[in-house]
Amino acid sequence: VIFYLLIIMPQRKRQKKHMAMVEQLKPGDRIITTGGIFGTVMGVQKDRIELKVAANVKIDITKSAVAVILGQQKADSE
Repeated sequence: VIFYLLIIMPQRKRQKKHMAMVEQLKPGDRIITTGGIFGTVMGVQKDRIELKVAANVKIDITKSAVAVILGQQKADSE
């Protein structure tokens, strides 16, 4: 019981919070991946995200690779 309260329960809360954050992603959001890649979300599919990391460079990442959402990018800076 102590193990559950100290280890498992807080981990589940963090996991639910992360999944809720990832489900709110939309095109235009700026993010940082767990690998340290900065980029702008260009598209969101069921299991992955299309990320623009530079001019004419897009990569696909898994949703679980999102570490931080920085916010919405302004339209005039694209």
